[in-house]
Amino acid sequence: MSHGAGLVRTTCSSGGGPGAGAGQPGARPSEGPLDPIYPRTYSALLKVAQMVTLLIAFICVRSSVRVSHSAYSYFEVVTICNLIMILVFYLVHLFRLYRLLTCISWPLSELLHYLIGTLLLLIASIVAASKSYSQSGLVAGAIFGFVATFLCLASIWMSYKISCVTQSADAAV
Repeated sequence: MSHGAGLVRTTCSSGGGPGAGAGQPGARPSEGPLDPIYPRTYSALLKVAQMVTLLIAFICVRSSVRVSHSAYSYFEVVTICNLIMILVFYLVHLFRLYRLLTCISWPLSELLHYLIGTLLLLIASIVAASKSYSQSGLVAGAIFGFVATFLCLASIWMSYKISCVTQSADAAV
């Protein structure tokens, strides 16, 4: 009898990825450098929503009068770094670069990015909210930071499934 936790990839971020359409009658994968289907997938739309939310959070904090410079500098660095990395993953899937750069495990790198980036974004949003001193721009930036954190968690949830795998003694025989 085996019990254990496992991480199972439920969807490919590219909305089909390698092997998509295989076995489906009439499915013709597009062979161009641009994936025309990817921008319409839930994963792509979620990445766009994350990027827009992070950009709004950055602009709100950047345009406000700061009380605590170091706390908001950290917030700005975290939001811009997350925005750039999400844009990189979006472009990797849009231009199908995962087919050319096979030396990188793209699902693993995206999972690690989302886990680390979401944690840092949550910390930055908490710090920004606690140091806002009721200034509207700083409060708005912190709120958008929390919304971006939620969107990143939703992306992890939709792309990966963490499950407890239970295997009975009859199945092992």
